[in-house]
Amino acid sequence: MAQGNRCIMGKIVFYEERNFCGRQFEYNQDCADLRCVLKQCSSIRVESGCFMIYDQPNFSGNQYCLKKGEYPDCQHWMGTDSVFSCRLISMDAGAFSMRLYQRIEFGGQMMDLADDCPSVHERFHLNDIFSCNVTNGNWLFYEHPDFQGRMYLIRRGEYMRFSEWGGRSARVGSIRRILDY
Repeated sequence: MAQGNRCIMGKIVFYEERNFCGRQFEYNQDCADLRCVLKQCSSIRVESGCFMIYDQPNFSGNQYCLKKGEYPDCQHWMGTDSVFSCRLISMDAGAFSMRLYQRIEFGGQMMDLADDCPSVHERFHLNDIFSCNVTNGNWLFYEHPDFQGRMYLIRRGEYMRFSEWGGRSARVGSIRRILDY
């Protein structure tokens, strides 16, 4: 997928122990495998920018979007100390836009979206999104309404089927824009 047209400098610090103790490692870009520098990650501080972290290497597994702030105990909100990769989310200037499709490969009913959607079912009378085309902005798909459940980073580009964004199913309950924090 193509990156956004405006890069926000980001800085994230991973700590082996809770409450920002122990060995630490700083990143300001994507990292496909943190295991080469830390044996575990128990706390995180995002000093600037916005990052997606993953509980598996190579940007796979469960995803969590972290904005600027302190996260003193990963176990508390992730349920694990397994942070294996991270991705800096660049911010696009201007409007957000995407097209959602009822079927794979851009088939079936097509819906345009330019703002947050707390309930895909209420807005579009669908529970599943099988493909999408993002023309502007970075987005988060959530498994449940009201921005709850598993989340998936959706960047500019074409996704012909839900597996291309890492989805375990086509279920999308809500959608949120990733705004400049």
